[in-house]
Amino acid sequence: MAPSSESHSTPLSPDISAEIAAPRHRPIRTFVRREGRLTAGQRHALDHLWSEFGLPCDDQLLQPETLFGRVAPLILEIGYGNGESLLTMAQESPDCDYIGIEVHRPGVGHLLLQLQQEGLTNVRSFCGDGVEILQRQIPLGSLDRVQLFFPDPWHKKRHHKRRMVQKSWVELVAARLKPGGLLHIATDWEPYARHISAVMSENPSFDNCAEESEYSPRPPWRPVTKFERRGERLGHEIYDLIYRKEDNPKIRSWTP
Repeated sequence: MAPSSESHSTPLSPDISAEIAAPRHRPIRTFVRREGRLTAGQRHALDHLWSEFGLPCDDQLLQPETLFGRVAPLILEIGYGNGESLLTMAQESPDCDYIGIEVHRPGVGHLLLQLQQEGLTNVRSFCGDGVEILQRQIPLGSLDRVQLFFPDPWHKKRHHKRRMVQKSWVELVAARLKPGGLLHIATDWEPYARHISAVMSENPSFDNCAEESEYSPRPPWRPVTKFERRGERLGHEIYDLIYRKEDNPKIRSWTP
């Protein structure tokens, strides 16, 4: 991905710039800000649609029932890219509510445009650090599913500490999931799949939903993403890892 040229573009309005603020400092980041230039449409969406679909990064806990005006299953997707899969899931499951987190503004702007064009009301988005938002703003025991699709695998050994899936992150997710809630991770990088499996096997809160192997078949709720298609063109195998937060770790089945 090309280095950001954002500094040469017209700045966002003061209101949206304040809401989409840089995340607070953390010693280790799971991402690098290398976003491309915002298109005119993406910039318009961030300026004019953020108040409808955007969520501020602050220390206030979400109140999903107030936010969406109903009680419904709540699904969180971290790192949604351009929002392609998030939009599709929201269209196909209107009885569910979705929270997306993405750090790159062009992707957020693209999603906001699509939400307006499709007339969807069951999606809201953060623009910020997924770890910090989980820590500060997602209530304990509030989520029915957490999704992490094709995160950066940080291939080089010296960068493995930047991987999203670490022991502390899994504990953070476990605390935010309801009993019976799902953690669904997909990757096309086999070493990362093995890493995820090893980390998850050490957490007693989760039971692997795969019945006969470490990996599950792609469930019907996960659309095929552009990263998945790219991986397949490169000859990569796709790995879905699905875990249920269980009181009884012997339960090993799941229902889409």
